Amino acid sequence: MRYAAITGWGMAVPERVLTNADLEKMVDTNDEWIVSRTGIRERRIVGPNDSTTSLSVAAATQALERSGISAEELDLIVVATCTPISSHVSQACLVQAELGGKAAALTLARRAPGSSTLLDRVTVHSGRNVRARARDRRRHADAFRRLPDRSTCILFGDGAGAVVLEATDEPRGTLSTVLGAHGEGYKHLYIPGWGAFVPESAGIFPEYRPFLQMNGREVFRFAVTAMGDAAVEAVERAGLQFGDIDMLIPHQANLRIIDAAARRLDLSMDKVWVNLDKYGNTSAASIPIALCEAEAAGKVKDDDNLVFVAFGGGLAWAASVIRWGGIKKAPEHRSPNGVTVEQPIATAIGAE
Repeated sequence: MRYAAITGWGMAVPERVLTNADLEKMVDTNDEWIVSRTGIRERRIVGPNDSTTSLSVAAATQALERSGISAEELDLIVVATCTPISSHVSQACLVQAELGGKAAALTLARRAPGSSTLLDRVTVHSGRNVRARARDRRRHADAFRRLPDRSTCILFGDGAGAVVLEATDEPRGTLSTVLGAHGEGYKHLYIPGWGAFVPESAGIFPEYRPFLQMNGREVFRFAVTAMGDAAVEAVERAGLQFGDIDMLIPHQANLRIIDAAARRLDLSMDKVWVNLDKYGNTSAASIPIALCEAEAAGKVKDDDNLVFVAFGGGLAWAASVIRWGGIKKAPEHRSPNGVTVEQPIATAIGAE
């Protein structure tokens, strides 16, 4: 069996911070209301020089440097995002143009489950040598300027995460994946002013802009069940027991949903990485950003079994079991700048 091992990882977030106190001045809400319902205290927001492309490239560059692989060596670049900068140009192609090389480029229009979905798609095709995966989420700044719905505008932040995947015969990287969807639930989380969902009144009001609409109660109910079930199934498919799991790295959407997923796996919260208090919901970027921070904090070690699990628009869900650790390479390996360095070990390098 061929596996897809994670040999590099990176993240990028904008400099601008928007706290709950800032939001209190912009919309009818308060810190206590936000924290008690979500666990979010602040989030990062794009500036005038940030974009889906720039954040993705920054995260991917960091991941490549950790892996010791150059962009020219990549076979495939996959980007999962729900906010590409163009509806007609593949976001992955734009990232490839900045990184360089001749890698094939594939864009997945996925929200939060994009992380595990990409692991599944890349693992299926892991017969070739090198794989790269970049994930990002860029919230449209208009959503905060117009502030149409206090129940959704408080949730989202901007950021990007990336991993480099290499094919190996060693049991490293993806041990199992689970994907699923409940299409009938699309109406609980979608943008009514986008594509075919544009209301008839849009032509009457030139200033009309599409905003995310969410039935919070239904999405919460769906997420608690979907994330728990997917995580359990992924562990079973990997041939493991709950006691074999060292760390849960879930989609960072809501602290109560994360707590429910941890209970399903019989994990204490010290084995669950949570950072949504700092970044909010960064959609497809939330798991890779959390992975980078957990590794930097020393919470992820060689041979650890990790569970990634997420849910999002669709409604859809995805989960993966990952075995962490470097793969065997030649004693010497050339970094992207041509300097000879020691054999890279994935967990030996901290995040910047």
